[in-house]
Amino acid sequence: MPDREQIIVENQMGNPIIERFKCSYQDMLQMDLSQLDQLYAKNIIFKDPVHEIKGLAILQDYMADLSGNLLECRFEYLDELLSNREAYIKWNMHFRHPRLAAGKLLTVRGVSQLNFDKKIYYHEDFYDLGAMLYEHVPVVGGMTRWLKRRLKI
Repeated sequence: MPDREQIIVENQMGNPIIERFKCSYQDMLQMDLSQLDQLYAKNIIFKDPVHEIKGLAILQDYMADLSGNLLECRFEYLDELLSNREAYIKWNMHFRHPRLAAGKLLTVRGVSQLNFDKKIYYHEDFYDLGAMLYEHVPVVGGMTRWLKRRLKI
């Protein structure tokens, strides 16, 4: 049985799968997609405001396409809530895309929900799609910003 000091050190270090997840996404353009099987289960379910993906091979293809279109994409981790098999991680995603905001650096806040055993089998990202995409597209961006201001009244 581990002593009290060992338990405290393990808790400060976090869960190994969650730490691996955060390291993998820290700089998405440097992510080794061939190693996603070390992080995700073969039957992974991945969801975000735009997609629902089932299966590791499809997730690898999605990540390759996504990374190929970005000029920069890194995550800054702000907070996390962790239990034995579930984690919620709050983050800022800093990214540049050549077709959004003339390639300027954009930041979007979000949260990832992860369910895991030995590997992550469920990953859902929550973020404001308007702040990420719509606000930076000509015509649609102006309408989105106007609507957001209008709803605050």
